Amino acid sequence: MFCTRWCTLLTVALVMLLVEAAPSAFPSSGNGLWYTSPADADAWSSEWLPIGNGYIAATIPGGTVQETMHVNIESLWWGGPMQDPSYNGGNQLPSQQAAMAQDMQMYRQSIFESPNGTIDNIEDLMTDAGAYGSYSTAGVFLTTLNSTDTVSNYFRWLDLDAAVAHTQWTDESGNSYFREQFCSHPAEACVQYVNSTGILPSVTYALSVTQESGLPVPNVTCFDNSTLMVRGLVNDPGMTYEVLARVLASGNASVACTPSGSNATLTVNGAQEAWLMWIAGTNYDMYAGNSASGFSFAGPDPHDALTALLTTVAAESISYEQLLAAHISDYTALMSPFSLDLGQTPDLSTPTDQLEAAYQTNVGNPYFEWVLFNYGRYLLASSARGTLPPNLQGKWVETWSTIWGSDSNINIQMNHWFAEMTNMDVVLPLFDYIENTWAPRGETTAQILYNISRGWVTHDEIFGHTGMKLEGNSAQWADYPVMIHVWDHYDYTGNKTWFQQQGWPLLKGVAEFHLDKLIPDLHFNDSTLVTAPCNSPEQVPITFGCAHAQQLIWQLFNAIEKGYEASGDTDTAFLEEVQAKRAQMDKGIHIGSWEWKVDMDSPNDTHRHLSHLIGLYPGYAITSYDPSIQNGSSTNYTKNDVLTAAETSLYHRGNGTGPDADAGWEKAWRAACWAQLANASEFYFELSYTIERNIAPNLFSVYAPGSGPDGIFQIDANFGYPAALLNGLLQAPDVASYSIPLVVTVLPALPSVWPSGSIKGARIRGGMTLDLEWTGGKPTSVNIQVDEDITARPVEIVYGGDVVASFTTSGGMTKSITFS
Repeated sequence: MFCTRWCTLLTVALVMLLVEAAPSAFPSSGNGLWYTSPADADAWSSEWLPIGNGYIAATIPGGTVQETMHVNIESLWWGGPMQDPSYNGGNQLPSQQAAMAQDMQMYRQSIFESPNGTIDNIEDLMTDAGAYGSYSTAGVFLTTLNSTDTVSNYFRWLDLDAAVAHTQWTDESGNSYFREQFCSHPAEACVQYVNSTGILPSVTYALSVTQESGLPVPNVTCFDNSTLMVRGLVNDPGMTYEVLARVLASGNASVACTPSGSNATLTVNGAQEAWLMWIAGTNYDMYAGNSASGFSFAGPDPHDALTALLTTVAAESISYEQLLAAHISDYTALMSPFSLDLGQTPDLSTPTDQLEAAYQTNVGNPYFEWVLFNYGRYLLASSARGTLPPNLQGKWVETWSTIWGSDSNINIQMNHWFAEMTNMDVVLPLFDYIENTWAPRGETTAQILYNISRGWVTHDEIFGHTGMKLEGNSAQWADYPVMIHVWDHYDYTGNKTWFQQQGWPLLKGVAEFHLDKLIPDLHFNDSTLVTAPCNSPEQVPITFGCAHAQQLIWQLFNAIEKGYEASGDTDTAFLEEVQAKRAQMDKGIHIGSWEWKVDMDSPNDTHRHLSHLIGLYPGYAITSYDPSIQNGSSTNYTKNDVLTAAETSLYHRGNGTGPDADAGWEKAWRAACWAQLANASEFYFELSYTIERNIAPNLFSVYAPGSGPDGIFQIDANFGYPAALLNGLLQAPDVASYSIPLVVTVLPALPSVWPSGSIKGARIRGGMTLDLEWTGGKPTSVNIQVDEDITARPVEIVYGGDVVASFTTSGGMTKSITFS
């Protein structure tokens, strides 16, 4: 049958009516999220979309005639010394140091003398959390178009190639509307832009705090005729915050600010396009969390700094197009050195919420898995580049007070698991945070609580809460050695300047503390050194020689020896003490009593944490086990013995849906561990189970599935997932010494659903950048580029259990491996 061009076009049009398609401006790569309806107002954690630049952030539903934006400022916390002048980070008073030393000795003696090596609690060492506080929202911005028209042709999407959120729709008159929203890191501002094919209806911008019942009502005034100024307290008394929001419009549009009592609104008339630019800050000062500043964490009022910033970024000479271009350029520069291809085919006919609803464990969807991986990188880029690192919810909260306070204890580790390997320069705020909020007051905790005069220790949080929180038997949340990422940053980058100025002092401070915390094991009397009291994180009982702590301290001491020469330190006595106590300490690996040194492990223990397997992933005490340096006085394990036992323990720990939790992060951690054991089937089951069970339609990770449309959002699974996925494709775990070959394993746990793909620009230890390609389930090429200024080390490239190449690195060398 003959068909003219017009017939063909008509056929295509009819098909498009029957088949849903992504909006025309959606990236052709498929790298994004898209939807055909606005988010439900009551489904914040599962439907709203996030934007951010590290300093400030927002979540948006993609409204039409009214857009709602939850405003977040990274340092806006209630609690701490600004609310309670007596707040001291949960520490006992200096006058109690002698009593604490006696209590500590009593507890240690009780532990060692106990028949099973445990005691019920250590409450005398702990203090009430007091004004510990919580991350908080700054309220809600409302953008309202004066229109009652019915909306059609609606789309909203988040472009992960450009880090811009979009909304488009058509009204009854046929006018098309287009809204863009993003948060620019170089401008330190968030921007909301709207235009129309016709003249926009009157547009009103206002702040609403009616949804935040605990937030004191702020004062909203007109800073000038086009700028709202919001000033408030997160608590009274408490931290001061300010938001400046300026509206700009094109052509002959009029902009007016109208005060009304303690509120004000901005109105735009006669515009075809308008954009709101907002900046925000608080009087929190991370650098005032030390004794010289009285641990006040109080800085100057944010007003002067914000007005200066507003003058710069909201100048009339800077166009919207320039702001957008600078934002995209900055974002792509951060993200582009690394890329992943899972052989995915973009699905431009199925909205993201439908992809999520259809996803099934073990069946999978390479395209959806690829998008979720990129989404994790987007979230890290959008939350990690401020002054503070991302907390338990990144930088996105809906309410005045959040569950668990959106704290930053051990989850802060998972938040950064994949940063180095995916070539993202975002980790320095984490180290600034540790140095300036944990270390200063952590010295006090070491002295008073542990009677240790060297180094520092923390039990976590933004205002330097370093003491043990008394919440029932809450020692289970205490004392986490946090130096993995500090060493990793130097090991990946070889940045000696940074290492000498910041990295080494952090490593040394924590190592000094643990040198004095390690004590002889008087329970087994086996001449080893152990920590006591200790517990496996978030799991009782109180005991000694906990595997988690022992493995991490052993790795910390290795980092001291490996980094000593580059550090410029001349304290040879310190190095020798580290070497001596590392040799003497219990290494935290006991087959048959994994979690603790005493045998209390139960095959029915499906606890959410894999604390005893920290050395499998993300650590290396198990993965790179070496009997010549890790066997204690009473063990004779081979590496195969240790890995087999780890596998058995991992099977028994369950799939991450135990009675104590049903979180995404615990499943992602299990997936990473199965990948480390080269078990592709278990790896992919757990990885895909993470998605089916815990990923919401907006791709946020929800803590408790089935808890309703507005469940508990925890970002650590969004960050744990990319790390786990990557660990199934490429591994280069740390080793105890530079003389031991760094084993780089390609495709250790490749699932059958990703038969072809590539990784470009992955960073691995030793200052190396790696490209990997595979086809038909097998690698085809590996290319390695070594940085110029590196420490030479032996390297082995492994595939399928075989060493396919070995070499010693040198500055600037390249290595290409082709697989037949």
